[in-house]
Amino acid sequence: MAFNREHRISRLDAVASGQGAAAAAAALPAAGRTRTPGRAGRWAATLLLALALGLAALMLVPGLFGYQRYVITGGSMTGSIDRGSVVFDRIVPVEQLKVGDVITYTPPPSAPVEGRVTHRIAWIGRGADGRPAFRTKGDANAKADPWKFELGRRTQAVVAFHVPYVGYALSALSVRWVRILAIGVPALLIALSLMVGLWRQAGEEADAEGEQA
Repeated sequence: MAFNREHRISRLDAVASGQGAAAAAAALPAAGRTRTPGRAGRWAATLLLALALGLAALMLVPGLFGYQRYVITGGSMTGSIDRGSVVFDRIVPVEQLKVGDVITYTPPPSAPVEGRVTHRIAWIGRGADGRPAFRTKGDANAKADPWKFELGRRTQAVVAFHVPYVGYALSALSVRWVRILAIGVPALLIALSLMVGLWRQAGEEADAEGEQA
């Protein structure tokens, strides 16, 4: 009989210890859940800040290597360079231009467009004074541009590469308050996340000291 009592006691101890382990295991996920929002907030803020810094680098770094940056606002090159893309042009001598190059230039005053145009060279010939003359075409247009032109300078900007759709973000960042939000909001989120984490850590330490007392 003594053996049976000891056996029952050992079973009760095992049940009690099992219940304690289950309670501890249940408490661990709860603690993990309380920390998840803070970590998620820090990750989101860090991602936003990284995107803002990446766009800033995209605006500044290519210029250090001599590239010119232009935002495509029209759809005449859709399929090759879509609206909202950013093109980066390198400067080359006019003599090196060839049919198929995509250039960014200002059309002649007689052209029915205003501002710079980024189109592909479709024809190269000679003007009235013997200088090289050009005709361009948008890849999405059925016909070549109705004007011919000569380049007055010895160098010309030729598209080296482009980044699709980033132009929308760069255009937005040209507004001062958007730049402030793009940098300030992620920094504020990171600061708030750190403060919440410190507050929770202080609360956990206080609870631990209370339990020990």
